This record gives sequence, C-alpha cells and structure tokens, in this order.
Amino acid sequence: MTKILLIEDDHRLSSFIKKGLEEQLFSVTSVASGYEALAVTRDIQFDLIILDIMLPDVSGFQLCTVLRARKIISPLIILSALDSPEEKVKGLQAGADDYLGKPFHFDELLARINAQLRRKSFEKGILDRQKYADLEVNIAEQSTKRAGKSISLSPREYKLLLFLLNHRERVVSRTQIAEAVWDIHFNTHTNVVDVYINYLRNKIDKGFPYPLIQTIKGRGYMLKQKEE
Repeated sequence: MTKILLIEDDHRLSSFIKKGLEEQLFSVTSVASGYEALAVTRDIQFDLIILDIMLPDVSGFQLCTVLRARKIISPLIILSALDSPEEKVKGLQAGADDYLGKPFHFDELLARINAQLRRKSFEKGILDRQKYADLEVNIAEQSTKRAGKSISLSPREYKLLLFLLNHRERVVSRTQIAEAVWDIHFNTHTNVVDVYINYLRNKIDKGFPYPLIQTIKGRGYMLKQKEE
C-alpha cells in the first residue's frame, strides 16, 4: 500500500485530507509539526509527502530543505495558503516537486498525488541496462538495440520507450504516457502520443519478426512480446 506522510497542523483540514486519501486506499500518517515529521521519517520510508508551510515549530520551507539534505527523495507536494509566485518559487527551490495553494479542490490534490507517483514509478528501478524479449536498452549509454541491431532514437522517443519498458506487459493510457513523457499539464486532446508511438514502431518493430508495441483498443498501449 502506498504510504503518504501528511504534515499539517490544522486538525480539521488534516482529518479531511487523511479521510479522503484513505478512501482512495492510501496509508496516511499525519503529524502536526516539523519535529514530528523529522522523527517519523527516520523510521519510515514514505512514498510521498504533503507539507504545509506555516507549521508551529519550523518553516515548511526549512523542513523541506532538511528532508532533502537527509537524502529523503520521496515526491513532496507543498500545500499552503501562501500561494504567490514568489512563495511557489521558494518552495520549489527548497526541493518540493509540486505546490498547491489553499483553498483547493480535493480532486486536484488527488490528481497531483497520482501524477507524482506515476513519475516516481517511471524513474524507480531503471537499471543501467534493461532487456525485454530481443530488445535491449543501455541507460548509461542511452543506446538501444533489437536483435543485436542498433536503433537510433530521438530523446522523446527514447523516453517513451523507457516508459513502455518500465510498464511492460501492462496497459498504459494516452494520459499516463502524456504526463510521464511530456508534462503533467499536457493537453491530451492532441494526437501527439499516437504520432510518437508510430515513430517508435517504425524503429523498433518495422522489419522485425513480430511487433512489441501492442494497441489495446479503447485503453491505450502495451509493450508485450510474442507468446509462444
């Protein structure tokens, strides 16, 4: 189960967020101060952290800096009433991955949490070398081969292939691809995802015995090898 740390001293708001996230099957640990947060993060590795700025003991900006200095790399979303452009820049410079102003809609917070978790999933476990079927990707060298044949990919095609490879044998939607490979606010009404899937197919599937990129009608795409 995904573990989330919520650092918020407003009890009513904290209870509201905790209840909403637990209904989405997240495991939520709630603390009301920076020192409590520092203590609990020594013992538990969280998948994501939600952090208020105006805490009773230390500034949320300072806490964010300390967490990053302690090599805690969990995605961190600042949730604060201080939502001027200057405050947002300050939060991102302190090490936050996202910044959402109060008041907020819970659905937007949930969408941002899921976007950060998808990005983490994309980055997690990427090894120096990945092999699937007769496809091989060397992360360190940023090189790609299929059946021993070198394939030249653009940076965007390469990132798309890594995303599919890291989600092999699982269906990924166009929205998931757009958020991971382009940007969280990417306009999914355009067909650029399909265009780049076709670019990639022409390079890693065309001329080979069987295709690896499968279209799952009405759902998205999947990287899957031929079944014997």
